[in-house]
Amino acid sequence: MSLLTAERIKLFSTRAPWWCTAIAIAASLGFTALFVGLSGEEVSMSVANTQVAASFGRTVILVLAVLAASTEFNWGTMRITFQAVPSRKPALLAKGVVVGAWSALVGLVVGFGAWLIGTLLAPDVDLALNSGADWRAVAGQAPLFLLTGLLGVGVGLLLRNTGFALAVVLVWTQLVEGLVLLIPGIGDDLYKWMPFFAAGQFTGSDFAMSAMKLGDLPMGPLGYGLYFAALCLALFAAGVLVTDRRDS
Repeated sequence: MSLLTAERIKLFSTRAPWWCTAIAIAASLGFTALFVGLSGEEVSMSVANTQVAASFGRTVILVLAVLAASTEFNWGTMRITFQAVPSRKPALLAKGVVVGAWSALVGLVVGFGAWLIGTLLAPDVDLALNSGADWRAVAGQAPLFLLTGLLGVGVGLLLRNTGFALAVVLVWTQLVEGLVLLIPGIGDDLYKWMPFFAAGQFTGSDFAMSAMKLGDLPMGPLGYGLYFAALCLALFAAGVLVTDRRDS
């Protein structure tokens, strides 16, 4: 518990996590309001489609997690932490738990907040949570945000340099995944295996799918959720193991 307390204090000792949290929530809910308010009859509104802007929030949470892990190497606080504990792994795992838990909380706010905005701005549409798929679309933002937080911590631990780590995650999320579609012949098939495309499919938004017309997918929503979880946990575990060996 002392390690968790120490990591919580370190995480919120600067303004960056608070700003990232505020931006993640405001961006997701703001774009949701624009999407629902400006979408005409040509867009079929559904519970899942109220979550199309959650990806903005996940990107900001990814930035928060990278900052939480990488800036400690810049400030030297990670080495102080390692000197205070006999084993490095518990401290690194505690960081993942704290960042992941906070990310999950933000995900819950984004998921249910976006759904509430949808119900308020589209009162004539039935957006009640009547099925497991509806609940997965809304409450499923919590595990997606949690996993995104662990992914960011893993990248921050592996790369250490804050500027480089932020450049990698932002270029990947904002450019690489989209540019994959432009590869002749294999672009569509490759895109179906991109991690953040997988995250979006877990919540089942059919708006993006209908716009891209990718055809049959190799997995269903739960399969894509497990696939995204495996990638995030693998990178987090790699970050913990590499940091433990590098600094031992």
